[in-house]
Amino acid sequence: MAALTNDFLQSGAVFLTAAAIAVPLAQRAGLGSVLGYLLAGVAIGPWGLGLISDVEAILHFAEFGVVLLLFVIGLELNPRKLWQMKSPILGLGGAQVVVTSAVLASLIHFFVGSWQVSLVMGMGLALSSTAIALRVIEEQELERSETGQSGFAVLLFQDIAVIPMLALLPVLAGNSAGEWIDALWMLCGIVGLLVGGHFLLSPLFRYIVMSGVRELFTVAALLLVIGIALLMQSLGLSMALGTFLAGVLLAESEFRHELEVSIEPFKGLLLGLFFIAIGMAVDLGLLLKSPLQILAAVTLLVLIKGGILYLLARLFGTRAKARSSMAAILSQGGEFAFVIFTAAQSEGLLQADQTSFLLVVVSLSMVTTPLLLSIQKRWFAREFNSADDLTVDVENNDPRVIIAGFGRFGQIVGRLLFANKIKVTILESDASQIKLLRKYGYQVFYGDATNLELLRAAGAEDAEAVVVCTDDPDEVMAIVTLCQNHFPKLKILARARSRVEAYQLLNHGVPHFSRETFLGALDLGRQTLVELGMHPYQAKRAESHFCRLDNAMLEELLPMHNEGKQLSLRAKETRQELEEIFGREMEKDHQARDFWERDQD
Repeated sequence: MAALTNDFLQSGAVFLTAAAIAVPLAQRAGLGSVLGYLLAGVAIGPWGLGLISDVEAILHFAEFGVVLLLFVIGLELNPRKLWQMKSPILGLGGAQVVVTSAVLASLIHFFVGSWQVSLVMGMGLALSSTAIALRVIEEQELERSETGQSGFAVLLFQDIAVIPMLALLPVLAGNSAGEWIDALWMLCGIVGLLVGGHFLLSPLFRYIVMSGVRELFTVAALLLVIGIALLMQSLGLSMALGTFLAGVLLAESEFRHELEVSIEPFKGLLLGLFFIAIGMAVDLGLLLKSPLQILAAVTLLVLIKGGILYLLARLFGTRAKARSSMAAILSQGGEFAFVIFTAAQSEGLLQADQTSFLLVVVSLSMVTTPLLLSIQKRWFAREFNSADDLTVDVENNDPRVIIAGFGRFGQIVGRLLFANKIKVTILESDASQIKLLRKYGYQVFYGDATNLELLRAAGAEDAEAVVVCTDDPDEVMAIVTLCQNHFPKLKILARARSRVEAYQLLNHGVPHFSRETFLGALDLGRQTLVELGMHPYQAKRAESHFCRLDNAMLEELLPMHNEGKQLSLRAKETRQELEEIFGREMEKDHQARDFWERDQD
């Protein structure tokens, strides 16, 4: 079939068709969407069906997806939060770049005579793929976890490190002319972006909003990202770094959420296109020509980078599971390696065949990440809880209570029941959590409580109650529904993270639940009243009245919890009623204060 690069619509149809076929298949196989996009690229690229030939142009265009991704991430991080992350960014991130570059450069020096060439290769290979790593972190919902935070710190430092790496190339090539003026322009560009963004961005978007044309906001958001990217590129800086800083400047503005919504569709499409382009860039001809050398280089790269990341994370106090996950996520080569190696070739530091070899190694290393994570996930499950463990451990021990989920919340429930000699069976789906709990003597069984057969094996048919303590609201409701349908005699008690989950449980006929933030906040409020001078008895009674009245209000608003406008109006009225009733209740308790004081004496 003839190449379709000159026809935009046909090329678009090829990309979309390849993604629509490959990505769902990869997801069903448990390999993740990233590997699906990469395989789609291999299939339609020059070394596959040959449907697309101009890979370099598509790759440059698709890199804009990475730019949009960093902008959205910047929106999630206000300057205060970014400053709080300075230690992992400068510590773990800085150590990773320096140590990995030095180790790889030293190893490469045995095969390449020039130390300048070795250093260039080491620096380029030390960088990880921002696009792949952040996509994996997002897919696995690790943004707020230790794995996600540490990984992001390393990636951010790597993006910053690209600037001095590019500035160092002319020096290594023996051409240092103009380097100081270039560095000055780069510094002025960053300062100008920070100052101009601080004073101009919010007024600009207020002006756009005042126009009343909704789509104009999306146009302005894209124009902002493209404009900053072009400015950074003209100064020789990372486009992704520039848009990230712009996102950070807008993180505390009132337009943050609207900007995320406007950018999200473009980000997802272009990131998918970027991964497809990476797949197309894999030179299978070179791989077929030198398979052993390339596969050995890919293996060494992944093992060395992963090993260094794991050791450094351990040195910086990261937990075992978090550091192993982070090492796997960041073990590949990165898209900025393409930039480093291409620039080094133009400076005369690398030969064309060396650049081609390195690009194939980096591209193939990106393919290994989803595979590594899949293997790691299976290894965790087998290491901590093998299938034999499940068949032996999860059995009917005639428990009175089954606890589903044994994190911080479930452990408190379990300790109270244990203290009262209640026979309990504990189910937990987090393998690493089970290993930790077993060290402290808890008999915890591995299993997903949304599995009907597992609940039967645990004794749900004869147990008196199940306490659902998992932290995922959807999982809580799935377990509740399962128990109601198959174990009607089982008393159900559940964890509710907020009023929303409380309404869901009430709608499902589960009156016994605990709002995890409510009781803790209520107790802290009572302590605050005491510290402000209120008598302890009066503060305790205030806590009790408020709890009872708030629960009554929760039940009263239940019928209209899905009707936003009605709910907000009635909630305002109910708050006023609550204040009036609360005042009367407290007045009745006024005389009891003397009795409390006599009792205390």
